Amino acid sequence: MAKKAVSVEFFFAGGCSNCAKAREALREVAASAAEVEWSEIDIGKNPHRAVDVGVVSTPAVAINGSLVFKSAPTPSELRTAIKARLGKGRAWT
Repeated sequence: MAKKAVSVEFFFAGGCSNCAKAREALREVAASAAEVEWSEIDIGKNPHRAVDVGVVSTPAVAINGSLVFKSAPTPSELRTAIKARLGKGRAWT
């Protein structure tokens, strides 16, 4: 399987109501682009990954291994950030 062009990591915590609200909308944005790999990281179960990326609160979003949003972005903000990383000549599918 070929590696996707953009990796999006959504960091959340159990019981975080803002996380639950943001997760669905942001997951839909990521799913709408064929070249995006979406993953969800529960900081309670994987605190090391959250520390590596610099997450201090949830929800948070990292793109290609870098913390881009320290709080939940809007779907439009996430789409813009993904498009910027897809590069020229790559269409949003």
